[in-house]
Amino acid sequence: MRTEPLFMVDAYRRQAAARVSGLSAEGGVILDQSLFYPTGGGQPGDSGRLIWDGGDMIVTTTVKVGEGAISVVPGEGAELPDVGTEVMQHLDWERRHAHMRVHTALHLLSVVVPLEVSGGAIAADKGRLDFNMPEAPEDKEALEQALQALIDRDLPVTEDWITDAELDANPALVKTMSVSPPRGGGWVRLVRIGQGDAQVDLQPCGGTHVARTGEIGRVRLGKIEKKGRQNRRVYLHLDG
Repeated sequence: MRTEPLFMVDAYRRQAAARVSGLSAEGGVILDQSLFYPTGGGQPGDSGRLIWDGGDMIVTTTVKVGEGAISVVPGEGAELPDVGTEVMQHLDWERRHAHMRVHTALHLLSVVVPLEVSGGAIAADKGRLDFNMPEAPEDKEALEQALQALIDRDLPVTEDWITDAELDANPALVKTMSVSPPRGGGWVRLVRIGQGDAQVDLQPCGGTHVARTGEIGRVRLGKIEKKGRQNRRVYLHLDG
């Protein structure tokens, strides 16, 4: 049982029809195609609503189940649609779009802090990356200014696909040590920021992103925490 990931085709799509192809052992609803992004790579699962003839269900989050299947998780006590039911998916767009803005901003943060990334997390108003950084940066304000300058260049954010073998031959593409690149069917998705001589970043990623960096808006860097002898956690906040 597989779910077609509509969010990979168009991250800006807010509504889509689907058919219920199964129910998970945990009580979730498995769809044949999903507008909702499932939790993964530090990005939270999407929320929203399913509506069908005679019923509706709040979607609190979305998760992966089995090999290639995606399940939307209902709110407590919700009525579930039967297998085979045609439903309409309604995405909580404001929350998703915030995740997109934060996710792309974190990719740019890994550009202005060119160190190995050991972890990360995304929320609707902030995110963070953990770097292999024995010493805290001397000038956080300069980093923030460099990050904002990249955002303000309004660079295009696009994707490419390479084979698993090509990724294995180019290990430097993988910045995040704690998250395996999103593989599937022998292909890996790369997210590219900038084009040609103006390219600033290229790395494997299965998450959702804005189409241009200018869409991120203003950001600010928060606290930088020591997380072990070799690691620093850098927080990033959307500032409006």
